[in-house]
Amino acid sequence: MENETPKFVVVIGTSAGGFFALAELISQLKTEMDAAFFVVMHLSNHGVRGYLVNQMQEYTKLVCREVEEATEIKRGTIYFAQPNKHLVIKEKKVIHGSGPRENRWRPSIDVLFRSAAAAFDGHTIGIILTGMLDDGTAGMSAIKRCGGTSIVQDPNEAEYPDMPLSVMNETKVDYCVPLAQIGSVISDIILSKDVVNTLIPPDIIKEVSISEGGAASIGELQQIGESTVISCPDCGGVLFEMTNDRPTRYKCHTGHTYSLNNLLIKKNKNMEASLWVALRIVEERKYLLQQLADKNIKRGFHLTASDYSKRNEELEGHINNLKKILYFTQNEEEY
Repeated sequence: MENETPKFVVVIGTSAGGFFALAELISQLKTEMDAAFFVVMHLSNHGVRGYLVNQMQEYTKLVCREVEEATEIKRGTIYFAQPNKHLVIKEKKVIHGSGPRENRWRPSIDVLFRSAAAAFDGHTIGIILTGMLDDGTAGMSAIKRCGGTSIVQDPNEAEYPDMPLSVMNETKVDYCVPLAQIGSVISDIILSKDVVNTLIPPDIIKEVSISEGGAASIGELQQIGESTVISCPDCGGVLFEMTNDRPTRYKCHTGHTYSLNNLLIKKNKNMEASLWVALRIVEERKYLLQQLADKNIKRGFHLTASDYSKRNEELEGHINNLKKILYFTQNEEEY
């Protein structure tokens, strides 16, 4: 039984507060479910390989395994992304994706969900648990467009409700239920859902291809997005606003992808880095002006020394303004 190709794939995404929520959900999964399960949880890119698999195996009788390259999908198995690798479902296999980060994450929940929708159309069940910001929202939209089913943990009980709320705000959710009920909902869907094969939208197929590791051409992006005046905070390329789907997303032709919130956060970080460089340069200029003022005083050139001292004082004001800006930049709420 467990070696058969599953009828359904269940993709699960979580982030902040997700360890115990994931453990609770996995403990509800039954061996008789005609499905394979895939998990992306936001962890450190330098995390210990196998850590999450080993921890979660204690909560289930299903086989937990970390994805190796081109792994055949088998029912009754829970597949986990490796650190710093996208988890991509392609046809009836699961592979690593080495494409750019989406929403500042690799692995990205959006990448997993979108690839599952492209490979298993209406036989895809997407689940979003506790987490901050909005990774998973665009992926869940792709699942819905391909005829799949969406489930979110009730935000009222989620430790961090941002991710479930984001999905609910941007898509029509099929089930919003407490964590303890999600397992039974999955069982009911697998037993009762009459699935019709869906024609996969070309833009979803194109985005899955990019996530596997290949960059898109500018011409390809023009087919699914509109060029903006905003530059990519990772590579400096032009960002295209995706017009094919909700929510608002931005993608450059090398594949870096951002939601509106995540783009703002990354721009803020880049701005902070630039401000620190500017502060360092101004401090160095101030020091050099003071050196020139001192040398001219020693030589008796008091008028010239006064000019250097005046410019030095002006820079002191600029330095204080930069420090104020940096203070407010560092104290902006971000994830």
